[in-house]
Amino acid sequence: MRKNLFVRYFSICAAVILISVTFLGMMLLLFSARYFGDEKQRGLRSLLDEAALISRASFDEQTNTFENAQILKVGYELVSRAADAFVFLTDVNGQVLLCSETQPCAHTDAVLTEEVMAQALEDGISEQGDLDDLYESRYYTVSRTLQLEDGTIYGVLFASSSADSLTSYLGNVATMFLISAAAVLIFAFVVIYFVTLDMVRPLRQMSAAMNSFAKGDFSARLEVTGNDEISELSASINNMAASLAEMETTRRSFTANVSHELKTPMTIIGGFVDGILDGTIDREHERHYLTIVSGEVKRLSRLITSMLAISRMEAGEMKLNLAQVEITGLVMETVFSFEKRIEEKHLQVEGLDMDKCYVRADKELIHQVVYNLVDNAVKFANDGGTISFSVHAEGGKAYISVRNTGDGIVKEEISRVFDRFYKTDRSRSMNKEGVGLGLYIVKSVVNLHGGDIIVKSQKGEYCEFVFSLDLAKPDRKEKKQQEPADRPKE
Repeated sequence: MRKNLFVRYFSICAAVILISVTFLGMMLLLFSARYFGDEKQRGLRSLLDEAALISRASFDEQTNTFENAQILKVGYELVSRAADAFVFLTDVNGQVLLCSETQPCAHTDAVLTEEVMAQALEDGISEQGDLDDLYESRYYTVSRTLQLEDGTIYGVLFASSSADSLTSYLGNVATMFLISAAAVLIFAFVVIYFVTLDMVRPLRQMSAAMNSFAKGDFSARLEVTGNDEISELSASINNMAASLAEMETTRRSFTANVSHELKTPMTIIGGFVDGILDGTIDREHERHYLTIVSGEVKRLSRLITSMLAISRMEAGEMKLNLAQVEITGLVMETVFSFEKRIEEKHLQVEGLDMDKCYVRADKELIHQVVYNLVDNAVKFANDGGTISFSVHAEGGKAYISVRNTGDGIVKEEISRVFDRFYKTDRSRSMNKEGVGLGLYIVKSVVNLHGGDIIVKSQKGEYCEFVFSLDLAKPDRKEKKQQEPADRPKE
C-alpha cells in the first residue's frame, strides 16, 4: 500500500509533466511553422518588390511589351538567388512570360488557371500549396500585380519557394526542444522522486504510529517540522496519542477503583451472609451483622447510581429541566436533612440567614450538588467545628459557598479532588462510606449548567467549595406572594 501510494503519486506527477511537455512541444512546432511561413512570405513579398522595380524599368508602354527579356531574366535570377526562391512573370491571362529558373522548368509554356489569376488580380495570392497543380510538391507562393500610373495592369509577378525547408527547420527546432526537454524531464523526475519520498515518509510514520495505537501502545510520537498540513496532522496525531494515553490511564484507574469499591462491600456481604448461613454467627448477633450487610448494599446502590449518572452525563444523555430555583431555600432544606449528623459532631452552622436568590437550574440536579457538598462538609468538619454558607450575586451569576473548618486539603491534592474515585488518604482512613464520585458528579453537574466550581483550602484550618450558576428573575406572582412574608414586623 505504501509503495502503491508512492508509485501513484510519482506516476501522476510524471504523467502531468510529460503531457505538459508534449503539449508545449506541439504548440512550439505549431507556432514555429506559422512563424516560418509568415517570415517566408514576408521575404517573398520583399523579393517581389525588387522584381517589380526591375520589371517596371523594362516595360515599354508604347509597345506594351517587356524589352531586353534576357536582361530582365538575369535581374530576376539575382534577386531570387538571394532569397532562395524563384520569380516568374505572367500576363493578365495567366500565360507565363518569363521565369528566373533555368529552362525548362515547371513554368515553361505554363498557363495559370482562371481561378488562380482571378485571385491574383483581385486580392493577391499568399498560400502554401501547389498553386492549383502547377507544382508537384508544396510551395510558399505570393503574387503582385504590375500597374501603370493610370491603374492599368500589364502583368502579374509570382514568387515561390519550396516548403521542404519548413520540414528541415521544424526538424531542427524539434531536435533542440527534445534535447532541452530530456534534460528538464530528468531533472524534474529526480526532484519529484525525492519530493514524493519526503511527502510519503510522514504518512508511513503515521501508519506505523496508528498500528502501535491499535495495539494499545500510545508512546509513539511523530516529528513535527514546518507549518504545512502534514505538520498540522502530525501535531494532531501527537495530541490524539497523548489524549488516548491519558484516557487509557484513566480507564485503568477507573477499572481498578471500581473493582476495589465493589470488592470491599461484596467481600463484607459475602462473609457475613456465609457466617449466618453456616452458623458461625449466632442468632443473637445476626441482626447486627445483617444491619452491616444492609449498609454495604446501600453503599453499592449509591455507587451504581453515581456511575449511571456519570455515564449519562458523559454520553450527553443528561437533559436539564431548567426552571427558576430559589437556591437559598434549597441550601437550608438540605442542611436540615443533616440535622442529626450535625448535632452528633456538635457543629455550628452559620450563614443560613441569607436573602433569597433565584437561579436558573435543574432543581433535582442542583439539590444533588448541594447535598454532596454539605455531606462532604459535615463529614470532614472537626468535632465542634463550624460549617458556613453564603450566597451572593455578581455579574449575572450566583455564587454559592460551602465552607467547613477542619484539616483542609493539602495544596498537592487540590487539583485532584474532582477526579473520579479520588480520595485523600485521610478520607480513606476516617470514612468508609464514600466512593470518591461525589465531587466528580458535583463538578460535572455544575459544568453542565454552564457554571464553574473552585476549591479554597488552608491545611489545618478550613476547606471551601464555591460554585456558580446563572441568575434568574422570579415570577411576578411569586414575588407578590413573598412580599408580605419579607416585610418586617412592626
